[in-house]
Amino acid sequence: MNSRRNVLKSLITLPFVGGLFSKNELLAAETRHILSNIKKDYFKELGIRTFINAAGTYTSMTGSLMAQEVVEAINYGSHEYVNLDELHDKVGQRIAQLLNCEAATVSSGCFGAMSIAMAGVMCGKDPQKVKQLPNTEGLRNEVILQESHSIGYSQALTNVGAKLVKVKTAQELENAISEKTAMLWFLNANTENGDIKWEEFVRLGKKHNIPTFIDCAADVPPVENLFKFTEMGFDMVAFSGGKGLRGPQSAGLLLGKKTYIEAARLHTPPRGETIGRGMKVNKEEVLGMLAALELYLAKDHKAEWQMWETQIDLISNAAKSVEGVETIIHVPPHANHVPSLKIRWDENKVKISPNQLREILRNGSPSIETVGNNREVGITTWMMVPGQETIVAEKIQSILKEHAV
Repeated sequence: MNSRRNVLKSLITLPFVGGLFSKNELLAAETRHILSNIKKDYFKELGIRTFINAAGTYTSMTGSLMAQEVVEAINYGSHEYVNLDELHDKVGQRIAQLLNCEAATVSSGCFGAMSIAMAGVMCGKDPQKVKQLPNTEGLRNEVILQESHSIGYSQALTNVGAKLVKVKTAQELENAISEKTAMLWFLNANTENGDIKWEEFVRLGKKHNIPTFIDCAADVPPVENLFKFTEMGFDMVAFSGGKGLRGPQSAGLLLGKKTYIEAARLHTPPRGETIGRGMKVNKEEVLGMLAALELYLAKDHKAEWQMWETQIDLISNAAKSVEGVETIIHVPPHANHVPSLKIRWDENKVKISPNQLREILRNGSPSIETVGNNREVGITTWMMVPGQETIVAEKIQSILKEHAV
């Protein structure tokens, strides 16, 4: 734990300008600077509307925005040739050092990390077995997971030939273990839904000498999660790169025990006859992911959290200033762990439905994307460019007022 603190402490630097401008002003100015240097408006030429992201890190909404330092790392990589394996090796070593784990590699998103990790566990370091997939004949090819953790993304495991075995309790898990069991898989976003929690899951894996994997795709922030699960004993951990880390949208991180990371790498380019050939991570993305991670570790997380709280409060107060409207500020315990807002109202007092409000926001100028359902509108601010929260607050208040009786 001390080594983790030392790493974070050594990375954190406070630039002189930080004392002159607020975090909001710095980030907004950086965004304006980047846009001012772009000579061609590609989205406008293609007829594509951009929007304010008040929803979160959804792939359909292209995840997050990268910082200038990340873009610079990507641009830097585009001007030179290097050996791809050497780059992955060196960057993996650097990431492992930063995150205090045995080994790491940049993957093609969290989904790609799951696929190559599963492939690596099934095949080990046998080159013939590596070429065999998705045919798993003669291999350990079963992965045990809790029934409540089985969602669409578990297809990352079956895509490489694995078979899912679903259980509900620790006893069922132990009963399901056989000579075909290759891995135990845990979905962190659904932690509260399953009977088996982190420590027991790890204990069962160690008891039966079966590697454990935890999917933490959307579990940054908090920053501690980057260290927590490897320290806890999970053999492999995966994160999305284009969500809270604000790296390239198609990149991710696979962390864990060296033997499993090395086995996973055997399925990735530049090797050609592998199940992971299409999961290529180019040199620009590798450097961009490293830059994003270094930047994330160095930022003032407390100040950023306070900024999000202030932004959410602003929108909440604007919405509930309209009679009949109520708001709920909450923080999801796992996945997208950020201050979030639910807006609800009495439709006898405000004659508009949540779906209609979202549609008006989407079609307005500027376009604003939100989430929610038939009962409420959901808002987060962590993917906004600072300053946009004011626009969102004013738009929501205006629309609700317009439809108030």
